[in-house]
Amino acid sequence: MTPTRRNTPRKPDAARRSGPRENPDEGWIWGRHAVLAALANPRRKRISLHVTRNASNDLSNADKAFAKVELPGELDAKLPPGAVHQGFALKAGVLDAEPLQAVADPTHGLLVVLDQITDPQNAGAIFRSAAAFGARAVIMQDRKAPPVFGALCKASVGCTEVIGHVRVTNIADTLLSLRKAGRFVIGLAGEAEASLAELTAAHAGPGLVIVMGAEGTGLRPRVAESCDALARIPMGAKAESLNVSAAAAVALYEASRHDPRINPPR
Repeated sequence: MTPTRRNTPRKPDAARRSGPRENPDEGWIWGRHAVLAALANPRRKRISLHVTRNASNDLSNADKAFAKVELPGELDAKLPPGAVHQGFALKAGVLDAEPLQAVADPTHGLLVVLDQITDPQNAGAIFRSAAAFGARAVIMQDRKAPPVFGALCKASVGCTEVIGHVRVTNIADTLLSLRKAGRFVIGLAGEAEASLAELTAAHAGPGLVIVMGAEGTGLRPRVAESCDALARIPMGAKAESLNVSAAAAVALYEASRHDPRINPPR
């Protein structure tokens, strides 16, 4: 007979860390930069806006008229435990994903693909780096990626509102489609022989695709096989690896060095 487990704490999943979501088409966004960016994004449906009195000073007159001024504790009660809201909480509609066809053309700019990166903090930080280094969009899997709400938006510091995202069913098949469209796909892997700098220099231009694997497990075998090449970030002996969001920042910077739209020739 299998013993009954009692009072076993459940591990928080990505959806919980991104806020309570009774309706998958709605969710909470919190934090000053994230909320103000969402309010400025006409593609975001606003449902309700909650701010403290001090935070309301940062709103436009139209947003002030829409907002409900509350005490900090009242905002705390609406959001997940530990959410650092800075006096701003917005309940909003989901951002529509772009179709793959809209970003596939190599002339449209750098793409970053997340292979089962489920942590919203890491995903949000990657959105921020994607915005900083001129990426066209972030591509994520339908079922193995956090929603574009809550902790992800907070970690992105509002960059989810300015960088497009694409949801796909199969990452490996997507990479093959991007290669067929004329893009060059580089997967990051610590065991790779080629360095990232070598590959990005050899295939310079806006048509690059950078693929990031999950923390710990890295790229899945079929995803790795679907890349044109694998690359490593050379590192000193004192650190074994980088956090996936830090590695993404390095990779996106390296790729952007050869994009004339980011670094125009002098």
